[in-house]
Amino acid sequence: MDLAILSALNAERAARRAAVLVTELAGGAQRLVRQGEIAADPLAALIEAQLRTGKSGSVEAGGASYFLTVQAPHPRIVVTGAVHISQAMAPMAQALDLDLVVIDPRTAFATPERFPGVTLLAEWPEEALPRLGLDGYTAFVALTHDPKIDDPGLAAALRSDCFYIGALGSRKTHGKRLERLAAAGFDAGATGRIHAPIGLDIGAVSPAEIALAILAEIVSSLRGPRRKPA
Repeated sequence: MDLAILSALNAERAARRAAVLVTELAGGAQRLVRQGEIAADPLAALIEAQLRTGKSGSVEAGGASYFLTVQAPHPRIVVTGAVHISQAMAPMAQALDLDLVVIDPRTAFATPERFPGVTLLAEWPEEALPRLGLDGYTAFVALTHDPKIDDPGLAAALRSDCFYIGALGSRKTHGKRLERLAAAGFDAGATGRIHAPIGLDIGAVSPAEIALAILAEIVSSLRGPRRKPA
């Protein structure tokens, strides 16, 4: 591999941005396609489809064969709320190979005993999120029902390129949430990104069922067609 391409790949990896190395199998010619450049590439549709799988593979186009080497950041879920739903979500997310970060300043809830093996930050979202960073391979989930905790996290997520944003609560609760976010300067186009009521409609009742519904919606958003970066 050309050293310039390798250096560029490493830079994209460090910045948690996806990139695809396109190798023409007949002649060995290579080019690096960064996520923001995919739409302009001749193999755009094939690269997008391969990127959604998160795996490398061979493709055919125009009578030529290519190998697409996918480099995608490891997807993660950032949750505000060390609650029963996030407790149930933790082992499911691990089984799906999704990193999970739980943020909750309430130290009575955010304990290692309740969340073994989970990255747990007993901080306010406005303290923790700038350090974590939110990107196109991050799903943000608000679960506390407490605007002092959920709203700053939602605001940070709406300012980011998170591939999924969801918030727990009834339609009435979400209506009040939208009013608060509008007062904070977010228009309907921005707040329309929020999945609320959260999760796929499977009739979930228990914390484990709600966690399952949320994770199913997250996976659908991750593997389905991605929103184009700004």
